[in-house]
Amino acid sequence: MQGFFKLEVTGNLDDNTLELMKQARCGVPDIGEYNHFPGKLKWQSNELTFRIVNYTPDLKKSDVDRAIRKALNVWAKVTPLTFRKLKDGIADIMISFAAREHGDYNSFDGPNGLLAHAYPPGQGIGGDTHFDEDENWTTDSSSKNYNLFIVAAHELGHALGMGHSADAGALMYPVYSYSTGYPLSEDDIKGIQDLYGPNPNSRKVKPRPDAPEKCDPMLSLDAITELRGETIIFKDRFYWRLHPQMAEPEQTLIQFTWPSLPNKVDAAYEYPEKDLVFIFSGIRMWALNGYNLVDGYPKYIHKLGLPKKIRKIDAAVHIGDTGKTLLFTDEEYWSYDEATATMDSGFPRSIELDFPGMDDEVDAAVYHYGRLNFFHEHIQYEYSYTSRKVIRILRTNSFLNC
Repeated sequence: MQGFFKLEVTGNLDDNTLELMKQARCGVPDIGEYNHFPGKLKWQSNELTFRIVNYTPDLKKSDVDRAIRKALNVWAKVTPLTFRKLKDGIADIMISFAAREHGDYNSFDGPNGLLAHAYPPGQGIGGDTHFDEDENWTTDSSSKNYNLFIVAAHELGHALGMGHSADAGALMYPVYSYSTGYPLSEDDIKGIQDLYGPNPNSRKVKPRPDAPEKCDPMLSLDAITELRGETIIFKDRFYWRLHPQMAEPEQTLIQFTWPSLPNKVDAAYEYPEKDLVFIFSGIRMWALNGYNLVDGYPKYIHKLGLPKKIRKIDAAVHIGDTGKTLLFTDEEYWSYDEATATMDSGFPRSIELDFPGMDDEVDAAVYHYGRLNFFHEHIQYEYSYTSRKVIRILRTNSFLNC
């Protein structure tokens, strides 16, 4: 399990493993192959039937019908498969809601934990898809409820022959995460088309991005910050967690840890004097105390004293030695005084003039022991804040032990 989820393989129930085990997830076991059941089980016909045997009281019947049809269409869009609904009798895919033990010797566990499970293609129970009625099912996003469409799209992937993916960006990743937009990643599409081939009548769809590879030589970062002795590095919908005691960075979806944060982070910095981390996305900012969201947020970035013409912050870094926080926007930067909660006069100033040897734009920045690490595209600049000069230039991914 630790190997599958890219955790440090200790063989022990350490804190990181226990934290992952508490996440809401699919009840199908994880397997080593990247996304098919052993033996590549598949339906022999491309024309499949499905039947919704019973309905959850959490939603209107029409909402359940719509969520299931939409979930099936996700897979139909990229394959030659078609799905016909039956009102009675035995269908290829029998869909039902049930709690605890429900006749398949694969009991559910009450609220949270296991959300649903499905069986791979085959006779009898093959293809059948069961949802835990002890969950609260919804059609939107909620920290206490589960979106039926997203869970159904994942489970119906199993009913078509897909196993779990180790790619945290894939729909077939086993841990639940709410998101909007087209749910399939490149990994999902390759897997299902390896079984059934592409849809001959559909245009090529634009998949959701796969999880970024930390050792990609062209890797760029969205934001970076310290958090209680750890380093948090944001990229797309994901973040890496670097800890002095961890041999490898740990990659997780932002929504797993902070459901109320946006999927895209522009900038972040830690203000250790108040044990706060500030997250920026567009014109809004959030404050975290450890892993908890501070009440009263999000707020507009203009509350810091930035003019209304500033629509996003590219990078932010707190300089503990001076008590100042530097905010980078396009080719300029601002200096914010944390003690007085005011913007310093004389700003903005030019990045190029004040940080010689650097690019004139910054994607992310972090401060370590008198040195600033600036990141722009796939290049990292190690900069001496006291000497005001670039000490060395590295690849961005070297920060991730590459």
